[in-house]
Amino acid sequence: MRDVRSILIFGVLVAGAATALHSGVLLNFLMMALYAVLLSQAWNILGGYGGQLSFGHALFFGVGAYTQAIAQLSWGWNPWLALPVAIAFGLVAGVVVGLLAFRGGLRGSYFALVTLAFAEVARIVAVSVPFTGGGVGLMVPLHASIANLQFGSRRGYIYLLLVAVCCALALTAWLRHSRFGAYLQAVRDNENAARAVGVDPVRVKLGAIAWSAAFMSVAGACYVQMFQYIDAGIAFGPSISVQALVGVIVGGVGTLWGPVLGAALLYALGEVTRNLFGELPGLSMVIYGAVLVVIVMFMPRGLSGAGVSARRLWSRPAANAEQRKEQARV
Repeated sequence: MRDVRSILIFGVLVAGAATALHSGVLLNFLMMALYAVLLSQAWNILGGYGGQLSFGHALFFGVGAYTQAIAQLSWGWNPWLALPVAIAFGLVAGVVVGLLAFRGGLRGSYFALVTLAFAEVARIVAVSVPFTGGGVGLMVPLHASIANLQFGSRRGYIYLLLVAVCCALALTAWLRHSRFGAYLQAVRDNENAARAVGVDPVRVKLGAIAWSAAFMSVAGACYVQMFQYIDAGIAFGPSISVQALVGVIVGGVGTLWGPVLGAALLYALGEVTRNLFGELPGLSMVIYGAVLVVIVMFMPRGLSGAGVSARRLWSRPAANAEQRKEQARV
């Protein structure tokens, strides 16, 4: 119940900010921050709670993005109808990758490299076949209306992304308290021990990768609608996978709000350094990387873990003082 309340408060605050803001720059910042949060939340389902590190989550992003674009351009579908189909295709891609990898017993670095290989193969295929636009990519025509899932301002996309982020947060909150979530975390901590007590690791991990891939495909479909363009480098390139992974590591792996904090902070940091040092090529990325290294080195549990530790340190003197008072009364 507490998680549900916090998710509702988060949704109301972000929606209120989007409604109150009138600056195009701030609205664009909020939109892209939510987009980064959605990527990280999707990765956190499999990598954080499932413990299956993926370097190729761009595969599911690209499947969702290309399905959304092809359904509109080649099949003539309405974008709202194409959206659930894009999600379904991404989910199926996740199940296929999971079946091939998990039934083969791949885990750890082997699973990470396999997902990276799948994403790279998908990129090469997308460049080579004509229905994806080849190396040129696909451009979705602009027809700004709610019926076409295109909005006259960034505010509409913010509301759309906010719904997706809140759904991902709700699923993550469910994983923290459900039986399936307990199975998933048991497999993450010790797969052999989980199997010994009757948990089917393959089935549990398949469920996690299916949900994770579905939310990544949502992000891909939203990207197409926001920018009206997709190509193989964007869809299946490593930048999407890295963005999703790094936000979780900085914010806190396997936590509810860690990916939100990490992804939002990293996007804000990237924008600030780019605006301040954009005229000096490479300096913004050096600062960005240095800050990232410092966070990883000195906050191994991420921002959320550092927050928990700080609260414990803050509450410890008060608890000791109360204990001394009780002893004095005795």
